[in-house]
Amino acid sequence: MMKLKFRKHTSERKVNRLTKKIRIRKTVKGTDERPRLCVFRSAKHIYAQVINDVSGQTLVSASSLDVKDKSGKELAKMIGAEVAKKALQKNIKNVVFDRNGYIYHGRVQSLADGAREAGLNF
Repeated sequence: MMKLKFRKHTSERKVNRLTKKIRIRKTVKGTDERPRLCVFRSAKHIYAQVINDVSGQTLVSASSLDVKDKSGKELAKMIGAEVAKKALQKNIKNVVFDRNGYIYHGRVQSLADGAREAGLNF
């Protein structure tokens, strides 16, 4: 189980997100049958990984680092479709979604919608 330690100057927004993340990760676990689709978003980019927590391996990953022409929700939807396509090539159809402490809104929701439309079940 993860524990939190913060410094004096850690922002309240970051503390709130990390406490939500720990609350989510208590229940969401990636297994061999249903790996975890984890999302990370920064100010410019968005990243998605399919992780098996039992073996501690990242099975599939996709990010917006290489894409230059799109941004925002369209980019997130494209990344979701890309990670789903890579996962389906490795015979991964069912995943459990880990929003990583972010609100299920905006780019996180678009990434999930893109992954669902491309064929992942969660």
